[in-house]
Amino acid sequence: MTDILQQLEDRRDAARMGGGAKRVDAQHAKGKLTARERIELLLDEGSFEEYDMFVAHRCIDFGMQDNRPYGDGVVTGWGTINGRQVYVFSQDFTVLGGSVSATHAQKICKIMDMAMQNGAPVIGINDSGGARIQEGVDSLAGYGEVFQRNIEASGVIPQISVIMGPCAGGAVYSPAMTDFIFMVKDSSYMFVTGPDVVKTVTNEHVTAEELGGAGTHTKKSSVADAAFENDVEALAEVRRLVDFLPLNNQEKPPRRPFFDDVGRIEDSLDTLVPENPNMPYDMKELIHKIGDEGDFYEVQSEFAKNIVTGFIRLEGQTVGVVANQPMVLAGCLDIDSSRKAARFVRFCDAFEIPLLTLVDVPGFLPGTGQEYRGVIKHGAKLLFAYGEATVPKVTVITRKAYGGAYVVMSSKHLRGDITYAWPTSEVAVMGAKGATEILYRSELDDAEKIAARTAEYEDRFANPFVAAERGFIDEVIQPHSTRKRLCRAFAGLRGKQRKMPWKKHDNIPL
Repeated sequence: MTDILQQLEDRRDAARMGGGAKRVDAQHAKGKLTARERIELLLDEGSFEEYDMFVAHRCIDFGMQDNRPYGDGVVTGWGTINGRQVYVFSQDFTVLGGSVSATHAQKICKIMDMAMQNGAPVIGINDSGGARIQEGVDSLAGYGEVFQRNIEASGVIPQISVIMGPCAGGAVYSPAMTDFIFMVKDSSYMFVTGPDVVKTVTNEHVTAEELGGAGTHTKKSSVADAAFENDVEALAEVRRLVDFLPLNNQEKPPRRPFFDDVGRIEDSLDTLVPENPNMPYDMKELIHKIGDEGDFYEVQSEFAKNIVTGFIRLEGQTVGVVANQPMVLAGCLDIDSSRKAARFVRFCDAFEIPLLTLVDVPGFLPGTGQEYRGVIKHGAKLLFAYGEATVPKVTVITRKAYGGAYVVMSSKHLRGDITYAWPTSEVAVMGAKGATEILYRSELDDAEKIAARTAEYEDRFANPFVAAERGFIDEVIQPHSTRKRLCRAFAGLRGKQRKMPWKKHDNIPL
């Protein structure tokens, strides 16, 4: 019996060594952790339950029958993050470059099936050279099985991808279908075709970092949600994100203890909006000052900075925030900001996370560049996302709310539940100057008359009271009391129930 037990421990030790000490050292030399070290950092200490430690591939071509390491390049199992269950797979680059074989994919699929069955998030740590060439179509079939599970799990359980090495070819499509993608600067990259293929086909000379590095995907393509300095920081941020999310679409987000006064008054908010309507201010200041303990988890902070998305807590409960940012493009909506916000709104709605919208929007960004690239369709994505969302929706208009952009930003007309406005807000078709020049075109030559007309228009419409008279704004509130009013608003909406008409699925303007 002792011999059998020792044999088991020897096999476990061999599995834990991955590709061997030499390859582990090479991984560390690149500033990267091993697959198991990453899992240890991600999960609560001692909580990891591993499955399929002894699985080995079944390929007999190209001499592969003589190289059958335990685990087959991926570590799978479940554990907890702050006591809440999550499933995880972590690809092991030290074993055959983390390449995906049929059995490697089967291990991932098994974990995803268990996550769906038990209603817990899936976190995938990607560090793979791609499909295992020796297995040919079997490897591609394995990828396809993983993709199908990503699709079925979408909107059912949160899916988080952490790119911690190469992720190329077909491998990129699994993370692309997950809810959040994190990358590590200088050590991770994603692309469909690598630099060598790009050079051959298009004659472009580009490095892997330029083509698909963390900077590219967080700032230009919006494929990734955030990039971090190293593996340790990335995994710590994943833990922080999971704390904001429900385990599945049948549960509410977790309620955390909070130590912030619900009725806290922030007098500085009374002077946040400048007297000059053309002067910018930082909307993030408002977000930090209304959230519990000033905590704000921003998503996609480096992309489309004219709109801000992320999570705060109010009375310990998760709230998704979408806010125009006057510091960038005057807070205008454009193609990128519409796509960014629409995806975030749809995620929140799928997982019963209430939505807070902070509005200071002068309209959609004009120009041929936007029109030619389809700003109409892309802007409609955000409109559609807000209109189909059935979670509690609270809106605060801080300054400008002009034209169609006013309607798009979770207005009453898109079934927004509660709309507040600050006294500094202006709800109108457009700004006073533009409106006057259209209404009184015949008087444009008379500067004094136009100035008087503009002042008259401002007095009449550059305020929230016309909309309040119509019932489109529920209350004009003091800026300093915003936190208190929002906490009360969401408290009053906790029992909200709203159903959309039955349909197989909608046809959002993609």
